Amino acid sequence: MKNKIMGFFSDLGRSLMMPIAALAACGIVLGLSSALMKPQVQAALPFLASAVPLFILTVLNKVSGIVFTLMPVLFSISIALGLAKEDKGVAAFAGFLGYYAFLVASSLMIGTGIIDFSAMKISTILGVETVDMGATAGIIAGLVTAVLHNKYHKVQFPAAIAFYGGKRFVALIVIVTMAGVGLVMPLIWEPISVCINGLGGVIHAAGAFGVFIFGTLERLLIPTGLHHVLNSLFRTTPLGGVYEGVEGCLNIFLQFVDQVPLKDLQPYTQFLGQGKMPFMMFGLPGAALAIYQTSPQEKKSRVKALMIAGVAASFVSGITEPLEFSFLFIAPVLFLFHSLMGGLSFMLMSVLGVIVGNTGGGIIDFFIWGVFQPGSNWFWIIVVGIPYAFIYYFVFKWYLSKKNISIEVAEEDEEMNQALSLDEKAQQTAATIIEALGGFENIVVVNNCISRLRVDVKDMSLVNEDMLKKTGSMGIVKPSDKHIQVIYGPKVEKIADNVRAVLKY
Repeated sequence: MKNKIMGFFSDLGRSLMMPIAALAACGIVLGLSSALMKPQVQAALPFLASAVPLFILTVLNKVSGIVFTLMPVLFSISIALGLAKEDKGVAAFAGFLGYYAFLVASSLMIGTGIIDFSAMKISTILGVETVDMGATAGIIAGLVTAVLHNKYHKVQFPAAIAFYGGKRFVALIVIVTMAGVGLVMPLIWEPISVCINGLGGVIHAAGAFGVFIFGTLERLLIPTGLHHVLNSLFRTTPLGGVYEGVEGCLNIFLQFVDQVPLKDLQPYTQFLGQGKMPFMMFGLPGAALAIYQTSPQEKKSRVKALMIAGVAASFVSGITEPLEFSFLFIAPVLFLFHSLMGGLSFMLMSVLGVIVGNTGGGIIDFFIWGVFQPGSNWFWIIVVGIPYAFIYYFVFKWYLSKKNISIEVAEEDEEMNQALSLDEKAQQTAATIIEALGGFENIVVVNNCISRLRVDVKDMSLVNEDMLKKTGSMGIVKPSDKHIQVIYGPKVEKIADNVRAVLKY
C-alpha cells in the first residue's frame, strides 16, 4: 500500500508539472513584455512606445497572460494524460469533457436555488457561470478521468452496442460521472473551501517561520519527486494565498503583476522563485567547486564535466537535480544541510522584502522578474547569494575532505564513442538504458518530467543500477517496487524520446 501511495503521488507530481512548466515559459514572455512596456523602460528606449513595437508587446503580454486563467482546465487535461496507462490522447480528451461537464452541472445546481449559494465564489468559466473552485476542480476532474479511463478504456459490449465500447465509452462514463460530481460539489464545497482557506491563513500567519518550513520541505522532497505536488498546491490553490478572488501564489503574481503596486504581491512571491535564487545561482555552484576540488586526480576530468553541466542547469534554468543527486546518496548529511539552507534562503528573501516571482530560480527569471522590475529589491539576492557561495563551498569541502568522500562518475568507452555518430550514440545510449531497465519485456511505460526519466517496470529486481549510471545518470530513485526514476537533468526529454523510439522498433 505504501508503494502504491508513493507511486501515485510521484505520478501526480509529474502530471502537475506539465502545465506548470508551460506556464513558467509563458511567464517569461509575460515578464519580458511587461518590463518593456513600463514607462521607465520606454523613456530610456523611446522606440518601444511607437505603434508597431507597442502593438507587438501588447499582443505578447495579453496572450501570455490569458493562459494563466486556464489553469484548472490545463490540470484536468494534464492529470488525465499523465496518469493514464494507455491511450493517453483519449484520456486527455476525456479530461476536458469531464471538466466542462462538471462546470455545466454545477451551474445547473446553483440555478435551482435549492439552498443559498451566495456565500460561494461564482464566476464565469469557459462561458459557464458556475462555482469557482480554482485549480481544485481541474485536479478532481483529471483524477476521476484517469481512474475511469484506466478501468474502462478496453471494455467490450455486445455486438449491438459494440460501437460504444472501449475508448468511446470513456468519454461517456466521464461525462456522466463528472456531471454527478458537479451536482454534488456546490452543496459541499463551502465548508471544504473554508478549511483550505484556513490552512492557508495559518501558513501565512506563521510569517517567516512558515516560509522557512515551506522552503525546507521543498528541498527535502526532491528525492521523491513530491516537491512538484507541494509547489503546485501553493501555486494554484488557497494554500498559497487568496487575493481579489484569485487563488494560489503563482496565479496571483502573474495576474496582478501589472495591475497593482509590486509591494502588494510580496506575501505571495515569498513562495516562488525568489527563495531558490541564492542557493541555485550561488550556493550549488560553490558546492560544485568543492566537489571538483576534493575529487581524486584520476576522476577530476570526468567530475569537472559533470559539475559544469550541473552548474549550467542550476544557474541558468533552476534545474538542480543533476547537482543534488551527485551528493545526495554519498553524503546525505550534506543534502540535509542543503535543505535547511534552502529553507533559510526562502525565509531571508521574505524578511528582506524581495519581490521576484515566477517558478524558476535561475538567471533568466532573476533578470526578467527582478532586475527589469522596479521595486523588486533584486539586489538582496546577490547580497545573500555571495555568502551562500562561500558557505556552501567551505562546508562541502570540509565535509567531503573529512569523510574522504568523492562522487562516482561513470567511465565511458571513448574508442567506441569516437567511432559513432551523434545519432548512433543516442540510439546506443537508449538501448543501454532499456537493457539496464531489464529489457523490452520488463518495461511497462516510459515517461519523463523536467529532469527525470520515469519508468514503470514489471520486476524491479531486473534493473541494473550500475549500468544505468554508465548512461550518464546522476541518481536513481525507486518510489515503489514498480516505478523507478532515473535522473538525467535537462537532457532527459531527448533521452526519453530516444528510449521510446527504440522500444517501438
